[in-house]
Amino acid sequence: MSGETSDDAYEAGMRVRRELLGDAHVDRATAAAGIDADFQRWITSAAWGGLWSREQQLDRRTRSCVTIAVLTALRAEGELALHVRAARRNGLTPQEIAEVIMHTAGYAGIPAANAAMAVATRVLAED
Repeated sequence: MSGETSDDAYEAGMRVRRELLGDAHVDRATAAAGIDADFQRWITSAAWGGLWSREQQLDRRTRSCVTIAVLTALRAEGELALHVRAARRNGLTPQEIAEVIMHTAGYAGIPAANAAMAVATRVLAED
């Protein structure tokens, strides 16, 4: 997305963010933005507009797999729930999500994968 202005990245990011996380989630996050208003704008521009909008090399399904693996390794269970939902919107099946977590266990450890599997199980049961 080279050559885009900050506003372009923000708009692209907001579009992707809404597509993957849903309007209700994005509306809650942006409405609740108090002291983190600048942070919300930055993650929308940088992560969603700068990274998730880059579809030249990796499609969204692949990005979801990578994101679930990294969040599992980091033990970022709060953020993981959000991305399990996004992965479903990107077309991953529950079995594929579980396989990504299992594969990550071999590299990030069983405790991290166990916590991630619990989050994924809960989120998938909710949906």
